[in-house]
Amino acid sequence: MELILVGVVVFILVGALILVVVGLRDANREDPLQKRLEEFAARGETATLEEIELSQPFSERVLVPIARRLGDFVTRFTPQNALQTTAHRIELAGNPRGLDPTIFWASRFIVAFLFGGLFIFLFTVGLKDWSWIRKFVVIAFFMIIGFYIPDLLLTSRINRRQKEIRKAMPDALDLLTICVEAGLGFDGAMAKVTEKWDNELSLAFARALKEMQLGKLRREALRDMADRIGIPEMTSFVAAVIQSEQLGVSMAKVLRIQSDQMRVRRRQRAEEEAHKAPIKMLIPLALLIFPSICIVLMTPAFIMLMQSALKGVLFGN
Repeated sequence: MELILVGVVVFILVGALILVVVGLRDANREDPLQKRLEEFAARGETATLEEIELSQPFSERVLVPIARRLGDFVTRFTPQNALQTTAHRIELAGNPRGLDPTIFWASRFIVAFLFGGLFIFLFTVGLKDWSWIRKFVVIAFFMIIGFYIPDLLLTSRINRRQKEIRKAMPDALDLLTICVEAGLGFDGAMAKVTEKWDNELSLAFARALKEMQLGKLRREALRDMADRIGIPEMTSFVAAVIQSEQLGVSMAKVLRIQSDQMRVRRRQRAEEEAHKAPIKMLIPLALLIFPSICIVLMTPAFIMLMQSALKGVLFGN
């Protein structure tokens, strides 16, 4: 039995060692950037690749390259549709810290092995009286939890970003309407939103404007922006803007109608949350408040009943 547990431990450690070796195997290869820097040095530039790397944070110099190489190794065995789904979900989250699918999948395996290694250490130091089956189940369970923790954090980030954008859209459409009615074009109105605000919606507008400046058509840039946000309100807004542009309808009128609809939807969501509140309160009421009330109300009656019964027994004798 103990031999099986030892085999599991060895398997996990060997797996972690293989991942580290794969991540570091290209570290000593000649970097093409070094040649380019040598060419610049010949022209009078004095900076070297080593100086540039040392000027960067430790995470950028060491951790990110290792995670990227580990991710390259992991993604070789990952289905393509899973990578595409991960890339889309990262875009929905606003691409935090320049994250990409490679680093994300590497982080999932790293966290899983960290959780597994932590419990292996705990079982080595203490809890030696547990059976090997129990130890194996606990290690496997927490490795699975560690594997899904980055995914849960990404989902939380997506929900938080979408909620922030959904909350900011009515006010943003009001500002767009005012700017368009004042004589600005739609692109200029979007630029005003990015100047006045600093939130997820303004960042999405800024990225769409940058894509349009680089030559992408407005309708394509707006559709891509809606795909990166992933909420029905933005999809409806983009569809209305594109349709008004194609049909020649007044942009100010379309924006005002969209703003009114956004406010109606926000009020409906607030009413929906208010209607859900009593149902959500049932669980804490049933588990926490009602038992306390029962204890407070029933304890004096129970004490009086016990005293009466005790007196009856004594006088009966």
